[in-house]
Amino acid sequence: MNVQFRPEPSASVSVKTAIADCDIHPARATKDELYPFMAKRWHAHLETYGIQAYHGMMEGPPYPKAQPNASRRDAWPPEGGPQGSSLSFMQKQLLDPYNVALGVLNPLASGQGLRNQDFAGALCVAINDWQIEKWTSKDTRLKASIVVPTEDGAAAAAEIRRRAGDKNFVQVLLLSRNVEPLGQRRYWPIYEAAQEIGLPVGVHAFGFGGNPLTPSGWPSFYIEEMVGHAQCQQTVLASLVLEGVFERYPKLKMVMIEAGFGWAPSLGWRLDKNFERLHSEVPHLKRKPSEYIRDHVWWTTQPMEDPERREHLFQVIEWIGWDKLLFATDYPHWDFDEPSRVLPAGVSDANREAFYLGNAKKLYGIS
Repeated sequence: MNVQFRPEPSASVSVKTAIADCDIHPARATKDELYPFMAKRWHAHLETYGIQAYHGMMEGPPYPKAQPNASRRDAWPPEGGPQGSSLSFMQKQLLDPYNVALGVLNPLASGQGLRNQDFAGALCVAINDWQIEKWTSKDTRLKASIVVPTEDGAAAAAEIRRRAGDKNFVQVLLLSRNVEPLGQRRYWPIYEAAQEIGLPVGVHAFGFGGNPLTPSGWPSFYIEEMVGHAQCQQTVLASLVLEGVFERYPKLKMVMIEAGFGWAPSLGWRLDKNFERLHSEVPHLKRKPSEYIRDHVWWTTQPMEDPERREHLFQVIEWIGWDKLLFATDYPHWDFDEPSRVLPAGVSDANREAFYLGNAKKLYGIS
Protein backbone atom coordinates (compact mmCIF):
# COMPACT_ATOMS: atom_id res chain seq x y z
CA MET A 1 0.00 0.00 0.00
CA ASN A 2 1.35 3.44 -0.90
CA VAL A 3 0.80 6.23 1.62
CA GLN A 4 0.69 9.75 0.21
CA PHE A 5 0.97 12.89 2.29
CA ARG A 6 -0.37 16.23 1.14
CA PRO A 7 2.29 18.95 1.60
CA GLU A 8 1.56 21.05 4.66
CA PRO A 9 4.05 23.90 4.46
CA SER A 10 2.08 25.98 6.90
CA ALA A 11 1.59 23.45 9.69
CA SER A 12 5.03 23.63 11.18
CA VAL A 13 4.56 26.01 14.08
CA SER A 14 5.41 24.09 17.24
CA VAL A 15 3.35 24.54 20.39
CA LYS A 16 5.84 25.64 23.00
CA THR A 17 3.40 27.31 25.35
CA ALA A 18 0.87 25.60 27.57
CA ILE A 19 -2.24 24.17 25.93
CA ALA A 20 -5.63 22.80 26.93
CA ASP A 21 -6.70 19.39 25.64
CA CYS A 22 -10.48 19.29 25.85
CA ASP A 23 -11.07 15.66 24.91
CA ILE A 24 -9.08 12.98 26.75
CA HIS A 25 -10.54 9.50 27.24
CA PRO A 26 -9.54 7.69 30.43
CA ALA A 27 -10.15 3.95 30.62
CA ARG A 28 -10.39 1.42 33.42
CA ALA A 29 -7.36 -0.83 33.86
CA THR A 30 -9.44 -3.77 35.06
CA LYS A 31 -13.08 -4.79 34.93
CA ASP A 32 -13.48 -4.51 38.70
CA GLU A 33 -11.73 -1.15 39.11
CA LEU A 34 -15.08 0.52 39.86
CA TYR A 35 -16.11 -1.92 42.59
CA PRO A 36 -14.80 0.25 45.48
CA PHE A 37 -17.21 2.95 44.33
CA MET A 38 -20.32 0.76 43.95
CA ALA A 39 -22.63 -1.10 46.30
CA LYS A 40 -22.05 -4.89 46.31
CA ARG A 41 -25.46 -5.34 44.76
CA TRP A 42 -24.09 -3.88 41.53
CA HIS A 43 -20.95 -6.04 41.57
CA ALA A 44 -23.15 -9.09 41.25
CA HIS A 45 -25.38 -7.40 38.69
CA LEU A 46 -22.41 -6.51 36.50
CA GLU A 47 -20.93 -10.00 36.69
CA THR A 48 -24.27 -11.72 36.08
CA TYR A 49 -25.91 -9.54 33.45
CA GLY A 50 -23.13 -7.30 32.13
CA ILE A 51 -23.74 -3.89 30.60
CA GLN A 52 -26.83 -3.82 28.41
CA ALA A 53 -27.03 -0.73 26.24
CA TYR A 54 -29.78 0.51 23.95
CA HIS A 55 -28.68 -1.51 20.92
CA GLY A 56 -29.15 -5.04 19.64
CA MET A 57 -25.64 -6.36 20.33
CA MET A 58 -24.84 -8.36 23.43
CA GLU A 59 -21.95 -6.05 24.27
CA GLY A 60 -19.42 -3.64 22.82
CA PRO A 61 -19.87 -0.74 20.39
CA PRO A 62 -22.50 -0.79 17.65
CA TYR A 63 -19.80 -0.94 14.96
CA PRO A 64 -16.49 -2.80 15.30
CA LYS A 65 -13.36 -0.66 15.41
CA ALA A 66 -10.14 -1.41 13.56
CA GLN A 67 -8.20 -1.01 16.81
CA PRO A 68 -9.12 -2.04 20.38
CA ASN A 69 -10.84 0.88 22.04
CA ALA A 70 -10.33 2.75 18.71
CA SER A 71 -6.91 3.66 20.05
CA ARG A 72 -3.37 4.32 18.90
CA ARG A 73 -1.21 1.21 18.63
CA ASP A 74 1.50 2.91 20.69
CA ALA A 75 -0.89 3.81 23.52
CA TRP A 76 -0.79 0.44 25.30
CA PRO A 77 0.62 1.16 28.80
CA PRO A 78 3.89 -0.72 29.45
CA GLU A 79 2.53 -2.01 32.78
CA GLY A 80 -0.51 -3.55 31.04
CA GLY A 81 -4.16 -2.58 30.80
CA PRO A 82 -6.03 -0.96 27.91
CA GLN A 83 -5.11 2.30 26.23
CA GLY A 84 -5.84 5.33 28.37
CA SER A 85 -5.82 3.38 31.65
CA SER A 86 -2.44 4.49 33.02
CA LEU A 87 -1.96 7.96 34.50
CA SER A 88 1.83 7.69 34.48
CA PHE A 89 1.86 6.66 30.82
CA MET A 90 -0.62 9.42 29.93
CA GLN A 91 1.66 11.91 31.65
CA LYS A 92 4.65 10.61 29.71
CA GLN A 93 2.92 10.34 26.35
CA LEU A 94 0.55 13.33 26.39
CA LEU A 95 0.57 15.74 29.34
CA ASP A 96 4.31 16.38 29.71
CA PRO A 97 5.58 16.44 26.10
CA TYR A 98 2.72 18.61 24.83
CA ASN A 99 2.75 20.94 27.83
CA VAL A 100 -0.89 20.29 28.65
CA ALA A 101 -1.93 22.73 31.38
CA LEU A 102 -5.57 21.66 31.34
CA GLY A 103 -6.85 18.25 30.30
CA VAL A 104 -10.59 17.54 30.28
CA LEU A 105 -11.50 13.90 30.88
CA ASN A 106 -14.43 12.49 28.93
CA PRO A 107 -15.09 8.84 29.91
CA LEU A 108 -17.06 7.06 27.20
CA ALA A 109 -17.84 3.68 28.80
CA SER A 110 -19.59 5.46 31.61
CA GLY A 111 -23.02 3.97 32.12
CA GLN A 112 -24.83 6.43 29.89
CA GLY A 113 -27.40 4.86 27.61
CA LEU A 114 -28.04 1.69 29.61
CA ARG A 115 -31.45 0.04 29.72
CA ASN A 116 -31.41 -0.54 33.50
CA GLN A 117 -31.74 3.00 34.80
CA ASP A 118 -30.81 2.22 38.41
CA PHE A 119 -27.66 0.44 37.25
CA ALA A 120 -26.89 3.33 34.87
CA GLY A 121 -27.15 5.76 37.76
CA ALA A 122 -24.92 3.65 40.03
CA LEU A 123 -22.32 3.23 37.30
CA CYS A 124 -22.23 6.96 36.54
CA VAL A 125 -21.75 7.83 40.23
CA ALA A 126 -18.94 5.29 40.42
CA ILE A 127 -17.27 6.68 37.30
CA ASN A 128 -17.38 10.19 38.76
CA ASP A 129 -15.83 9.05 42.06
CA TRP A 130 -13.26 6.99 40.13
CA GLN A 131 -12.24 10.03 38.08
CA ILE A 132 -11.39 11.89 41.28
CA GLU A 133 -9.65 8.97 42.96
CA LYS A 134 -7.55 7.82 40.02
CA TRP A 135 -7.04 10.92 37.90
CA THR A 136 -7.84 14.45 39.09
CA SER A 137 -6.57 14.02 42.65
CA LYS A 138 -3.31 12.61 41.29
CA ASP A 139 -2.64 15.29 38.65
CA THR A 140 -4.12 18.77 39.05
CA ARG A 141 -3.81 19.40 35.30
CA LEU A 142 -6.69 17.00 34.78
CA LYS A 143 -10.34 17.95 35.28
CA ALA A 144 -13.29 15.59 35.04
CA SER A 145 -16.65 15.64 33.29
CA ILE A 146 -19.73 14.65 35.28
CA VAL A 147 -21.25 11.61 33.60
CA VAL A 148 -24.98 11.11 34.19
CA PRO A 149 -27.68 8.51 33.44
CA THR A 150 -28.95 10.54 30.51
CA GLU A 151 -32.29 8.78 30.02
CA ASP A 152 -33.31 9.42 33.64
CA GLY A 153 -33.48 13.20 33.81
CA ALA A 154 -34.27 13.39 37.52
CA ALA A 155 -31.40 11.10 38.53
CA ALA A 156 -29.06 12.90 36.14
CA ALA A 157 -29.96 16.28 37.63
CA ALA A 158 -29.45 14.94 41.16
CA GLU A 159 -25.94 13.73 40.29
CA ILE A 160 -25.09 17.10 38.72
CA ARG A 161 -26.23 18.97 41.83
CA ARG A 162 -24.35 16.54 44.06
CA ARG A 163 -21.13 17.62 42.35
CA ALA A 164 -21.88 21.36 42.58
CA GLY A 165 -18.86 23.35 43.69
CA ASP A 166 -16.49 20.37 43.33
CA LYS A 167 -13.44 21.79 41.55
CA ASN A 168 -12.59 18.34 40.18
CA PHE A 169 -15.37 18.77 37.61
CA VAL A 170 -15.62 21.35 34.81
CA GLN A 171 -18.52 20.14 32.66
CA VAL A 172 -21.45 17.75 32.37
CA LEU A 173 -20.99 15.08 29.69
CA LEU A 174 -23.68 13.72 27.38
CA LEU A 175 -23.38 11.59 24.25
CA SER A 176 -24.97 12.37 20.89
CA ARG A 177 -26.88 9.10 20.33
CA ASN A 178 -29.77 8.80 22.74
CA VAL A 179 -33.28 7.43 22.88
CA GLU A 180 -34.62 10.80 21.70
CA PRO A 181 -33.03 13.98 20.30
CA LEU A 182 -31.40 15.92 23.13
CA GLY A 183 -33.75 18.89 22.92
CA GLN A 184 -36.68 16.75 24.12
CA ARG A 185 -38.24 17.60 27.49
CA ARG A 186 -37.07 14.41 29.19
CA TYR A 187 -33.54 15.90 29.14
CA TRP A 188 -34.47 19.38 30.39
CA PRO A 189 -33.70 18.59 34.07
CA ILE A 190 -30.08 18.05 32.99
CA TYR A 191 -29.86 21.51 31.45
CA GLU A 192 -31.63 23.11 34.40
CA ALA A 193 -29.15 21.58 36.85
CA ALA A 194 -26.12 22.40 34.69
CA GLN A 195 -27.18 26.02 34.36
CA GLU A 196 -27.87 26.16 38.10
CA ILE A 197 -24.36 25.05 39.08
CA GLY A 198 -22.73 26.98 36.24
CA LEU A 199 -21.13 24.18 34.24
CA PRO A 200 -21.22 23.78 30.45
CA VAL A 201 -22.74 20.65 28.92
CA GLY A 202 -20.50 18.73 26.54
CA VAL A 203 -22.10 16.54 23.86
CA HIS A 204 -19.61 13.96 22.66
CA ALA A 205 -20.06 11.84 19.57
CA PHE A 206 -21.05 8.17 20.05
CA GLY A 207 -23.46 6.66 22.54
CA PHE A 208 -26.38 4.28 22.40
CA GLY A 209 -29.97 5.09 21.54
CA GLY A 210 -31.30 1.91 19.97
CA ASN A 211 -31.45 3.52 16.53
CA PRO A 212 -29.28 2.99 13.41
CA LEU A 213 -26.01 4.90 13.38
CA THR A 214 -27.12 7.12 10.50
CA PRO A 215 -30.49 8.75 9.74
CA SER A 216 -30.79 6.49 6.67
CA GLY A 217 -30.03 3.18 8.36
CA TRP A 218 -27.10 0.94 9.26
CA PRO A 219 -23.91 1.68 7.30
CA SER A 220 -21.54 -0.84 5.72
CA PHE A 221 -18.25 0.69 6.78
CA TYR A 222 -16.58 2.19 9.83
CA ILE A 223 -15.74 5.29 7.81
CA GLU A 224 -19.47 5.91 7.45
CA GLU A 225 -19.86 5.89 11.19
CA MET A 226 -16.96 8.33 11.54
CA VAL A 227 -18.40 10.90 9.14
CA GLY A 228 -21.87 10.21 10.47
CA HIS A 229 -20.98 11.83 13.78
CA ALA A 230 -21.37 15.19 12.09
CA GLN A 231 -24.86 14.28 10.86
CA CYS A 232 -25.87 13.06 14.31
CA GLN A 233 -24.53 16.18 15.97
CA GLN A 234 -26.51 18.34 13.54
CA THR A 235 -29.75 16.68 14.58
CA VAL A 236 -28.78 17.13 18.23
CA LEU A 237 -28.12 20.81 17.76
CA ALA A 238 -31.25 21.40 15.67
CA SER A 239 -33.29 19.72 18.40
CA LEU A 240 -31.71 21.82 21.16
CA VAL A 241 -32.44 25.02 19.26
CA LEU A 242 -35.94 24.24 17.98
CA GLU A 243 -37.23 22.72 21.21
CA GLY A 244 -36.29 26.02 22.85
CA VAL A 245 -33.60 24.74 25.24
CA PHE A 246 -31.48 27.85 24.82
CA GLU A 247 -34.49 30.12 25.18
CA ARG A 248 -35.53 28.32 28.37
CA TYR A 249 -32.00 28.18 29.81
CA PRO A 250 -30.39 31.42 28.62
CA LYS A 251 -27.13 30.89 30.53
CA LEU A 252 -26.60 27.35 29.24
CA LYS A 253 -23.33 26.67 27.42
CA MET A 254 -22.94 23.64 25.15
CA VAL A 255 -19.76 22.08 23.78
CA MET A 256 -19.96 19.97 20.62
CA ILE A 257 -17.18 17.37 20.94
CA GLU A 258 -15.57 15.20 18.25
CA ALA A 259 -17.97 15.84 15.43
CA GLY A 260 -16.24 18.66 13.56
CA PHE A 261 -17.58 22.16 13.05
CA GLY A 262 -17.33 22.85 9.30
CA TRP A 263 -21.03 22.06 8.98
CA ALA A 264 -22.12 24.67 11.52
CA PRO A 265 -22.63 27.61 9.12
CA SER A 266 -24.69 25.59 6.62
CA LEU A 267 -26.87 24.22 9.43
CA GLY A 268 -27.43 27.75 10.69
CA TRP A 269 -28.25 29.05 7.23
CA ARG A 270 -30.70 26.21 6.59
CA LEU A 271 -32.42 26.66 9.94
CA ASP A 272 -32.70 30.43 9.43
CA LYS A 273 -34.16 30.00 5.94
CA ASN A 274 -36.88 27.65 7.13
CA PHE A 275 -37.44 29.69 10.26
CA GLU A 276 -38.53 32.62 8.09
CA ARG A 277 -41.49 30.59 6.80
CA LEU A 278 -42.18 28.24 9.71
CA HIS A 279 -41.72 30.50 12.71
CA SER A 280 -45.37 30.02 13.62
CA GLU A 281 -44.64 26.36 14.41
CA VAL A 282 -42.04 27.32 17.02
CA PRO A 283 -43.31 30.60 18.48
CA HIS A 284 -41.28 30.00 21.65
CA LEU A 285 -38.15 30.99 19.71
CA LYS A 286 -37.48 34.72 20.00
CA ARG A 287 -34.42 34.84 17.75
CA LYS A 288 -33.13 33.22 14.59
CA PRO A 289 -31.73 29.70 15.14
CA SER A 290 -28.24 30.72 14.06
CA GLU A 291 -28.13 33.34 16.80
CA TYR A 292 -28.71 30.69 19.48
CA ILE A 293 -25.98 28.52 17.96
CA ARG A 294 -23.42 31.28 17.82
CA ASP A 295 -24.15 32.47 21.36
CA HIS A 296 -24.46 29.15 23.19
CA VAL A 297 -22.20 26.66 21.42
CA TRP A 298 -18.45 25.94 21.68
CA TRP A 299 -16.67 23.43 19.44
CA THR A 300 -13.72 21.14 19.96
CA THR A 301 -11.31 20.23 17.20
CA GLN A 302 -10.40 16.62 16.37
CA PRO A 303 -11.76 15.97 13.98
CA MET A 304 -11.16 19.32 12.35
CA GLU A 305 -12.21 19.89 8.76
CA ASP A 306 -9.20 20.30 6.50
CA PRO A 307 -10.14 22.13 3.27
CA GLU A 308 -7.45 22.48 0.62
CA ARG A 309 -7.66 26.27 0.80
CA ARG A 310 -6.99 27.54 4.31
CA GLU A 311 -9.10 30.67 3.77
CA HIS A 312 -12.15 28.40 3.66
CA LEU A 313 -11.30 27.10 7.13
CA PHE A 314 -10.84 30.64 8.40
CA GLN A 315 -14.22 31.67 6.98
CA VAL A 316 -15.92 28.85 8.89
CA ILE A 317 -14.15 29.76 12.12
CA GLU A 318 -15.04 33.41 11.69
CA TRP A 319 -18.70 32.38 11.43
CA ILE A 320 -18.64 30.39 14.67
CA GLY A 321 -16.18 32.75 16.38
CA TRP A 322 -12.52 32.32 17.29
CA ASP A 323 -13.60 32.58 20.94
CA LYS A 324 -15.74 29.43 20.58
CA LEU A 325 -13.08 27.00 19.36
CA LEU A 326 -11.31 24.56 21.73
CA PHE A 327 -8.31 22.39 20.97
CA ALA A 328 -8.57 18.61 21.54
CA THR A 329 -6.35 15.61 20.79
CA ASP A 330 -8.81 12.76 21.40
CA TYR A 331 -6.05 10.84 23.24
CA PRO A 332 -5.54 7.86 23.16
CA HIS A 333 -7.60 7.25 20.03
CA TRP A 334 -6.16 6.48 16.62
CA ASP A 335 -7.16 9.81 15.07
CA PHE A 336 -5.12 11.77 17.64
CA ASP A 337 -4.31 15.34 16.59
CA GLU A 338 -0.74 16.47 17.23
CA PRO A 339 -0.99 20.07 18.54
CA SER A 340 1.66 21.69 16.36
CA ARG A 341 0.06 20.42 13.14
CA VAL A 342 -3.53 21.54 13.68
CA LEU A 343 -3.63 25.24 12.84
CA PRO A 344 -2.36 26.48 9.47
CA ALA A 345 -0.25 29.60 9.18
CA GLY A 346 -1.95 32.96 9.09
CA VAL A 347 -3.55 32.83 12.54
CA SER A 348 -2.90 35.84 14.74
CA ASP A 349 -1.05 35.36 18.01
CA ALA A 350 -4.16 36.36 19.96
CA ASN A 351 -6.38 33.83 18.17
CA ARG A 352 -3.73 31.13 18.46
CA GLU A 353 -3.41 31.62 22.22
CA ALA A 354 -7.19 31.65 22.64
CA PHE A 355 -7.55 28.49 20.58
CA TYR A 356 -4.90 26.51 22.42
CA LEU A 357 -5.62 27.63 25.96
CA GLY A 358 -7.50 30.88 26.63
CA ASN A 359 -10.93 29.82 25.39
CA ALA A 360 -10.89 26.62 27.44
CA LYS A 361 -9.74 28.33 30.63
CA LYS A 362 -12.47 30.95 30.27
CA LEU A 363 -15.21 28.43 29.46
CA TYR A 364 -14.26 26.04 32.26
CA GLY A 365 -13.51 28.74 34.82
CA ILE A 366 -9.84 27.84 35.26
CA SER A 367 -7.73 30.69 36.60
